[in-house]
Amino acid sequence: MRISPARRLAGAAAVAAASVLALAAPAFAHVTVQPGSVQQGGYTAVDFRVPNESDTASTVKLEVNLPLDHPMASVRVLPVPGWTAVLEKSKLDKPLNSHGKDITEAVSKITWTAEGGAKIAPGQFQEFKVSLGALPTDTEKLTFKALQTYDNGDVVRWIDEAKDGQPEPAKPAPVLKLTKAPAAAGADHHAAGSADAAKDKATGTAVAKADDSTARTLGVVGIVVGVIGAALGVLGLRRKSSAS
Repeated sequence: MRISPARRLAGAAAVAAASVLALAAPAFAHVTVQPGSVQQGGYTAVDFRVPNESDTASTVKLEVNLPLDHPMASVRVLPVPGWTAVLEKSKLDKPLNSHGKDITEAVSKITWTAEGGAKIAPGQFQEFKVSLGALPTDTEKLTFKALQTYDNGDVVRWIDEAKDGQPEPAKPAPVLKLTKAPAAAGADHHAAGSADAAKDKATGTAVAKADDSTARTLGVVGIVVGVIGAALGVLGLRRKSSAS
């Protein structure tokens, strides 16, 4: 049986599509932090999104490690029904100053464990919300290495860090990008006010100089007029004397 070129093309397209889907599927199964980007210096709430990538097992534990090279003084979790959260702290090599106080230890790990039949079943995902702050201002990203445990004993280690110019690793660690905060509106108004004040001062100085120049000119004119008047008066008296 001869296969027509059209059928061959359709078959090749189907194979290519299946290959693309096969390659793309793992990307959708990554443990990620949402949103992927926030501003430096402030406080924010993020979600650690955990999809179940197994067809036969369920996720029953998630461990997220917080970077101690950029510690945060405030770390709090939002309760998730059916899951318990345990926060572990570690001693800091260098105290962290927060609101005028030195913090000597910070949360370094959060572990969520399913209880009472709770789980992330095949085809499902779960989000674990965390409040973080203050976010550092001396880095462009925070990397949270995570471990995902299944009820069959399998552990997926989401700990690989992406490198510039190289393909994304098979098990990338969740990354939160940090962007520079925009200039404060108050600072802009202050700058504008300063510029306006400087402009007003310059204008006032110019007006004052102009007024001073005008006054001097009028003074000189007055003196000249006075001299001329005096001269005419003297001349008139002389003529009167001569006539007498």
